Amino acid sequence: MPIIRRLPENLVNRIAAGEVVERPAAALKELIENAIDAGAKRISVSLVDGGLTRLEVTDDGCGMSSGEMALALERHATSKLPDDAIEQVSTLGFRGEALPSIASVSRFTVESRVRGEEQGWRKVVDHGSLEIDEPAALPPGTRVRVEEVFAKIPARRKFLRTPRSEYGASLDVVRRLAMARPDIAFTLEHAGRRALNVQPDQSVETRVAAIVARELADNAVSIDFERGAMHLTGVAGLPTYNRGVADHQYLFVNGRPVKDRLLTGAVRGAYADMLARDRHAVLALFLELPAEDVDVNVHPAKTEVRFREAAAVRGFIVSGLRQALSTGDRRSVQGPDAGAMGRWQTEPMREEPAPALRSIFDGGDWSATQQRVSDTATAYRSDTGEVLAEPQGRAEIAEEPVARYPLGVARGQIARTYVVAEAEDGLVIVDQHAAHERLVLERLRAAGAEDAIKRSQALLMPEVVEMDEGDCDRLEDAIPKLAELGLVIERFGADAMLVRAVPHSLGKSNAHALLRDLADDIAKHGETILLGEKLDLVLATMACHGSVRAGRTLNVAEMNALLREMERTPRSGQCNHGRPTWVKLSMDDVEKLFGRH
Repeated sequence: MPIIRRLPENLVNRIAAGEVVERPAAALKELIENAIDAGAKRISVSLVDGGLTRLEVTDDGCGMSSGEMALALERHATSKLPDDAIEQVSTLGFRGEALPSIASVSRFTVESRVRGEEQGWRKVVDHGSLEIDEPAALPPGTRVRVEEVFAKIPARRKFLRTPRSEYGASLDVVRRLAMARPDIAFTLEHAGRRALNVQPDQSVETRVAAIVARELADNAVSIDFERGAMHLTGVAGLPTYNRGVADHQYLFVNGRPVKDRLLTGAVRGAYADMLARDRHAVLALFLELPAEDVDVNVHPAKTEVRFREAAAVRGFIVSGLRQALSTGDRRSVQGPDAGAMGRWQTEPMREEPAPALRSIFDGGDWSATQQRVSDTATAYRSDTGEVLAEPQGRAEIAEEPVARYPLGVARGQIARTYVVAEAEDGLVIVDQHAAHERLVLERLRAAGAEDAIKRSQALLMPEVVEMDEGDCDRLEDAIPKLAELGLVIERFGADAMLVRAVPHSLGKSNAHALLRDLADDIAKHGETILLGEKLDLVLATMACHGSVRAGRTLNVAEMNALLREMERTPRSGQCNHGRPTWVKLSMDDVEKLFGRH
């Protein structure tokens, strides 16, 4: 019979290190968090071979005495939980596992001096064995050096990646923590080169732009949204300023960098009708809420959190993002300052109506609106269905003054696709199809199209969809929410759902595929957002078919009506797929092209 025994302390530490110290970047994260919790105002990081050979963190925090250093190297010893209320933890670290775990799998040197003391102290631990315990001379604060990670554990060492990969992971850690605390100065050196240097006491917008991308400052909106005890701040990139991967989305909960599926899903929902499916927003969101409403004690790495009211948090983030984007979404993305042709300029938008274009959309009745959309699309084609090729009008010099309008006055059309306008101090080029596509979508929404789309269409014969019991449980919990969106279902035994009605616009959808996607979406994001996105896609598709096509020749009145409507329509800076609808070249840049500057 196997004998139950207590594991030795060094083996316990190595087992714990398997969870805490997955790679050098994980150790670096713990050390920087300790420095922040110690009240540091300046934190310096130095790496050799991406942290594989050595990593060092120096801070000017409160420091530790010799006795405190010895206690800190014991498991589950921490100064960050003064009582047993772990649900009220306000520090980044709180488990008391990091230092002993790191010291058990590396050569670990810690030097510290309490502010006001004459000298500091040094301790060196080599893979769990204390080797040096002596006085040391150093400024107030703490310096920690980690060398030869997993050198005596070949089975773990061989799973580490190349120095370049480990450096990339370490750089990401420093960037996230530096964004979380713009009041602290951070420096990062690697292989003798300074890779990051940010000054203390910066605004969130300045710090995020300095770390993520300089051009983000000109292509983003600030967020400051509050509801009850929740507060959302940060920076959100314009929809037209996007990336092909989601690695430029930085999320923080109570100052803690996290990678949370619910928050990621909320971002996707907020940008649903403003980005193409394969593009991702660039942003940094800082969510503050009461400590008792979020559980940070989910995983040793502390990158995952669990919310008490997940649906409320998600809805709050979506609302905050959409409200912020509505204040700046008439803008189009600006390019980097790389010469005259690379600079695009934004202008303040006008809130006056455009009577010449409004006639297309007048009336709140859904059927009438739908007919007008159809008529609008048909009007630009001949009786045979071909796109009209003959010019319907010629752009001429407008009589009204240019200075009256932010987007200027139409001067002509290029390739029957782009409207050229003259503004007071620049040249504006508008993609007529992309711009009108957004205008139609917003008008459809204003006319109640979304509500009409969500109306249910009862099935003549209710359809039984067999699914896994777990998927049925998820859908059953979401029945009230799905009913609001027009999907009426009910439980039909242990492993089946009965579909009684579907949204009118999705009447021909495959019920089994729809419910399967919804169940997968709930399991992934904890919220029924996929159906709402499907409805948004229906609206966007209708808007695309009801908008002015590329290849349609516009007369002067139509061009100017388009420009005026853009000036008063939300989100007119980008089409429904996240592409810019207009760009502007300033007169200074035009003159540079001809050598006048």
